Amino acid sequence: MTFLSRFAVFAVAALPTTATAHEFWIEPGAYQVETGATMVAHLRVGENFGGIEQSYLPRNFERFDRRCGDMQSEVPGRAGDRPAMSMEAPGDGLCVIIHQTRDYSLTYREWQKFVNFVEHKDFEAVLDEHLSRGLPRDGFRERYSRFAKSLIAVGDGAGADIEAGMRTEIVAEANPYTDPLDDGFPVRVLFNGEPRADAQVELFAKSADGAVEITLHRTDMDGRVNLPVRPGMSYLADAVLLLPLSPQTDTAPVWESLWASLTFAVPE
Repeated sequence: MTFLSRFAVFAVAALPTTATAHEFWIEPGAYQVETGATMVAHLRVGENFGGIEQSYLPRNFERFDRRCGDMQSEVPGRAGDRPAMSMEAPGDGLCVIIHQTRDYSLTYREWQKFVNFVEHKDFEAVLDEHLSRGLPRDGFRERYSRFAKSLIAVGDGAGADIEAGMRTEIVAEANPYTDPLDDGFPVRVLFNGEPRADAQVELFAKSADGAVEITLHRTDMDGRVNLPVRPGMSYLADAVLLLPLSPQTDTAPVWESLWASLTFAVPE
């Protein structure tokens, strides 16, 4: 099996129930809208491409933008709005919705929960590193933040994704609404604007009846991977980066996770 084709497929029911990973993503009300129609997007956090809707709360994000053609602006809203984005669609083209959360933190009170997380996200070597650093098996903290993007087609949907300049992000290298995808949907995973080689990308594929299929993929040395897609499906691609931190106090986080996500759909 080649490096690029190495992946595993999991039925949702087969995923471990003890996994602690929770993805964050932007879920449009519709991935394709007409010019002048209302363009809606929900912020969600959860597992297996299903989760709780989050409100528009400026205190919880660093950035919430839309880039439609050459126009980029903040997504307007009032605290507490659900959906978090509801606005008139501009002229024809591809709209990229960009959302970056603030930093959050969590405390691992059970070693097994940390084990489940790093194994799920393909960071098994972190376990030995954690212990070699003399860190405890419980009571330690992790800092995390989310970097989400979504692609919405307005009218003809023509256009291309952009590098949004976030610490980490997934950049689409094709337009799922206008380009042929017989050979897959090419994306690139970046960290600080540079490609992430050998990074795991988890792909959630949702059918019209809500059934979700999950596949795991790896980027090549240029941070690229072709994701298998089918017409009539919506997708969430997720890539996580785990970094060590040097705590200045006993209660400071010792790890930092950065979560990149990209949502899109493939028309029938």
